[in-house]
Amino acid sequence: MRLAILCDIHGNLPAFEAVIAHVKQQSPDFLLIAGDIVNGSPDSFTCWQYAQDLHCPILRGNQERYVQELATGQAPSLWHSPQFAPVQWTRAQLGDQICASFADLPLSWRSESVPDLVVVHASLQNDRDDIWAHTPAAEITQMFPEVAEHYIVRGHNHFAQMRLWGERQIISAGSVGLPMDSSNTAQYLLLDRKGSAWHATHQALCYDHDAAIARFHDTNYLRETGPMGRLCLRELVTGTAHMVPFLRLYARWRKDGVGLNEAVERFLQAY
Repeated sequence: MRLAILCDIHGNLPAFEAVIAHVKQQSPDFLLIAGDIVNGSPDSFTCWQYAQDLHCPILRGNQERYVQELATGQAPSLWHSPQFAPVQWTRAQLGDQICASFADLPLSWRSESVPDLVVVHASLQNDRDDIWAHTPAAEITQMFPEVAEHYIVRGHNHFAQMRLWGERQIISAGSVGLPMDSSNTAQYLLLDRKGSAWHATHQALCYDHDAAIARFHDTNYLRETGPMGRLCLRELVTGTAHMVPFLRLYARWRKDGVGLNEAVERFLQAY
């Protein structure tokens, strides 16, 4: 049995199309998308429609939750500020009906046909939990309380990696549209059943990265998302994290009266 698991597309249509073309060549028995189809690049609507056409299970990631909460009035007032302009762009592109429907997406996937496997976006407890090689086992226990499965597949970290947790194996699938390992590849995971075990093979594909970058300029994305859109573009160009480190610094700079535009300029010059 062969499974193909995708996640963290983030509105990058050229990467998504390249991965699906490659997946079809691998003839998987089952395809699943583990969240974060939208937000981060200009083509969230087209990526969402493309995912729907695949007729496969789709989990909700934190990005789907963000636009759903913004569209349904559940987001804090800060989310209507320029700091969250990329989320606002994505919400406007998708429309409130699609955004509201994200609330109905499942948070995990299990199947009686593969009782030793569970797939999540980040963890069973939270759609923003991080798991790294150095994450203490006690923290992982809190993320997966009373989990019975021996294999856990997840996304969210934008790195392709594997680690042991007791007798269990945690496999992070990498990112289709926004890897953070400096590779500028489109990544996904193949799982093959061999005897009583699952064997994971991380896939990393070259794709038209320049076309993905061009979409930021060919659309109104950069103009309408302002300084935060520049950070999204820099993440795609470099294949490294900018948004989270910036927000941590900006929380301090803002207390000193530094505005958003100045803060982004300062950050981009330093990093």
